[in-house]
Order: sequence, then structure tokens, then C-alpha cells
Amino acid sequence: MSKNNADQLRARLRSLRQSMSVAERQHASAALCARLQHWFDQHLTEFTAAKRSSPLIVAGFWPLVEEPDLRPLLQQLDLNQVTICLPVIVKRDAPLEFHRWTPGTQLSAQSFGVMEPPRQQALVPEIMLVPTLGFTSQAARLGYGGGYYDRSLAALHRTGVRPLTIGVAWQQGLLTEADAFAPQPHDVLLDTIATPEAWLPAEPGR
Repeated sequence: MSKNNADQLRARLRSLRQSMSVAERQHASAALCARLQHWFDQHLTEFTAAKRSSPLIVAGFWPLVEEPDLRPLLQQLDLNQVTICLPVIVKRDAPLEFHRWTPGTQLSAQSFGVMEPPRQQALVPEIMLVPTLGFTSQAARLGYGGGYYDRSLAALHRTGVRPLTIGVAWQQGLLTEADAFAPQPHDVLLDTIATPEAWLPAEPGR
């Protein structure tokens, strides 16, 4: 896929996001949180049964304008003793770091308007909720063009760490054959995509 084609797809998908009303985004975000919470409830039961000595570490993200808002989910996971971390842009063209967040954490606006927690000790997430602009039915991801998540996942894979990756997207982001989207060699395929309406290609563990 050419860069121009990717940019055209991003522009179209951004336009679709902008066409959603505030009420539509709120309703769809609530549905997404419910879908993910149901899955986490099952997943956390398995972790409890395994009698782990350390808490589950989950990387979330703070929503930009027009992105799905997972803050209620993150707050609920924190109540369930899950360690939540958020992405931090260390420098341009470098992998992200993930630092601890709790409901009392003071965030600050950094590059691209991303709200980040204080930089303390970088954590290694076991599950990553990945903001996703466009996606295929097989969980190939079209991001925003910065390459941060691709670099981050590639860096983790080089160390032998392979977190479960869940792309979080609006249903309007689904790309079809007519869109002629072809992932590049550096693009990392996600494990699954969660939208307000469905899991694609399937719910993790199913």
C-alpha cells in the first residue's frame, strides 16, 4: 500500500469520526467498555484461579478527541486490583514506554496532545488496548501514521515479550477489499479488534 493511499484512508476515517455526534460517541464508548469489561471479568477469574503472585498489567490509553473513551473501564479495572499503565512518548521515532496510572494520577499534555502520567518506572504490559483508526476483519491495524505502536510491539517481541493486543476502534473503521489496504512489513498484526458491535476476527480465547 502506498503512503498516499494510507493517507487517503486516514483522512476518510477521520472524517467519519468527526461525523459522529457527541451522543453517538458516548453511547458507542459505553458499549465498548461493556464489551471489554465482560471479557476482563472472565479473564480476571482465570488469573485469580491461577493464584498469581503479581497483579495483571494492562496498558490503556487516554482518549483524544473523537476516540473511544475507555476511562470508565480503566477505573473499574483499577478497582479490581489490575495495574493500569498509559503510553508515554519518550522521543520521536522511539518505542513507547508505559507508566503507572491510577484514578488519582495527575496527567499532563505532551506530544500530539496525548495526556501522559508522570514518568516513574516503565512497566511491561501483558495486555495492550491499542487505539485503532482503521482495521481489517483479520485484525490488521491502520494507525495514525506515527508508527509508535508498531515500534513498541516490535521492541517487546525482540525481548521475547508478546502481550495480548486488543485494537479499540469504532465500527466505521472496518476496511474492506475495496479500500485496497495492505499492511506493510513493519506493521504488527494485532490479536483482535474490539468495536462497540463486535470482536474481529474473534473474542480472545474463543
